[in-house]
Amino acid sequence: MKNLTLEHIAEACDGQYYGDEDKKQQCITSVTTDSRMVETGALFVPIVGARADGHDFIEAVMEAGALCTLSEVKLGRVDFPYIKVKSTLQAVKDLAEYYLEQLDIPVVGITGSVGKTSTKEMIAAVLEQKYQVLKTQGNFNNELGLPLTVFRLRESDEVAVLEMGISDFGEMSRLAKIAKPDITVITNIGTCHLENLEDRNGVLKAKTEVFDYMKSDGITILNGDDDKLNTIEEVHGKVPVFFGKGEQNTYCATDIVNRGMNGTICQIHTPSGEFAATIQIPGEHMVMNALAAAAIGERLGLTKEQIAKGIASCEALGGRNHIIRANGLTVLDDCYNANPMSMRSGIDVLANTQGRKVAILGDMGELGSDERKLHYEVGVYLEKADIDLLIAVGPLAKEMVFGAKSINTDNKIQYYQTKEDLINSLDEIIEPGDSILVKASHFMGFDEIVQVLTK
Repeated sequence: MKNLTLEHIAEACDGQYYGDEDKKQQCITSVTTDSRMVETGALFVPIVGARADGHDFIEAVMEAGALCTLSEVKLGRVDFPYIKVKSTLQAVKDLAEYYLEQLDIPVVGITGSVGKTSTKEMIAAVLEQKYQVLKTQGNFNNELGLPLTVFRLRESDEVAVLEMGISDFGEMSRLAKIAKPDITVITNIGTCHLENLEDRNGVLKAKTEVFDYMKSDGITILNGDDDKLNTIEEVHGKVPVFFGKGEQNTYCATDIVNRGMNGTICQIHTPSGEFAATIQIPGEHMVMNALAAAAIGERLGLTKEQIAKGIASCEALGGRNHIIRANGLTVLDDCYNANPMSMRSGIDVLANTQGRKVAILGDMGELGSDERKLHYEVGVYLEKADIDLLIAVGPLAKEMVFGAKSINTDNKIQYYQTKEDLINSLDEIIEPGDSILVKASHFMGFDEIVQVLTK
């Protein structure tokens, strides 16, 4: 790993090196916080968690071949090198910031209330048509996950596509200080994490903290159809690049054809011309992701043909708009997470499917004092979308039932207090040929419902 000698690590972490002086010039091969994943030559970072203290595993990881470990305490007389730091969590962030500066490659930073992961996947799929790209995996987008993503970079990588997720003020500043994006994308400003951020204005303020640490010559790419983002007139003296369905945007789409579970086709218009795009992932909201990817692709030198090929190659991840066809059913697995905006998007996709349309919806978390009202509004939206059957699960999802019944008391609606109650009844509810949306916040564990439906 470039310039990550033990001496440089100690300096970057403001730590004190203890050990053999001859080893100070050795470079580590990897960084891990998981004692089970240690490799020969690795740096181990023991994190103090709620259920376990990584310091308890130091001796084991050093015996397994790690080169060095960080530590918040003095380890006494040991036969391996270690670096004492005040906080291992802060140290891993400081070290990631230092390491990314050594690589000097373009960084695309992605944030927003909804669609960060799908936008990240689309952007990476496009850029991979020309570059070797490293992208955030899974949910490694927080103050520990982002550094661990950065440590996966190697000198052969040409672009980093980094997702940044937050739930409170100040978090984005700490993430952006590590990433220092050359290109920043904000997908939208929605009703997420309102227990901390209060309202959409708070969400806007928290997300745009990223601007404070952007490169001075960086590019800002924003959703121009978002009523909060389109009020941003300049960032560091430069006008943002806007994307959206509206023709006032620099990157826009026309001739949009929703093909239901088969995705969407459209014409994408850019400053250099237009091209036809085929999006395999269902949902018209994926057009926005394709537009953001087109904007970045052009700025990093891709041709329209390369951008179109990348858009067409993008596939859904499990739990996020992932279509599974099994047992005579079409299941839209979108259960990784949920908020009011993504719920509506999922309902829109379901409404364009064939067969009986069944929505299995659960509680949405972190919505603050308006959580019941926001669940109620999802029920109203679903009923107006003409879904055949709503199955609501969880105490907050009961408000969806009330919302749906406020529009139509005759439609089929079923309510279950727990996921287990529903699973025990699925055989009696689901029919061959059904199209089924499964969506809730991650803590509801709706992936188990998907497994039951598709096994």
